[in-house]
Amino acid sequence: MNIMKQTSLNSQLTVKEILQEEDDLAEIVQLVGKASLSDSDKITLEIARLIKDDFLQQNSFTSYDRFCPFYKTVLMMRNMIAFYDMSKQIITWQTIRDTMGPIMYELSSMKFKDTLKDGEEKVRKEFDEIYENIQQAFRNLED
Repeated sequence: MNIMKQTSLNSQLTVKEILQEEDDLAEIVQLVGKASLSDSDKITLEIARLIKDDFLQQNSFTSYDRFCPFYKTVLMMRNMIAFYDMSKQIITWQTIRDTMGPIMYELSSMKFKDTLKDGEEKVRKEFDEIYENIQQAFRNLED
């Protein structure tokens, strides 16, 4: 099995788990409010929102959403899951929110990369740069 397919399968399972956990947390939020959630749960809710709004939601009238090749889908999932996994190791959601705004914006903006206009090589390079930025940002937090 090639690396893209393996990455896709692993990411799909993680995305499914995140969305299921978000669904469970939604009931708690309705009862007692988001402020009562743990930082880990707040991270899950935010990543679930990112997945639903910026990964799953599509607009067929735009060139970047009309056609999404497999590599773009896999790299978007990889970056979102990497952010999620690294976020889970940080102590507070507040720290992540305060320091990771630019990274979260990059994650939200991935869907706007037009693979037909920009080509696979450029999109792959940009998504790899986002992945590196995620890793560097979390390394900086650890220091």
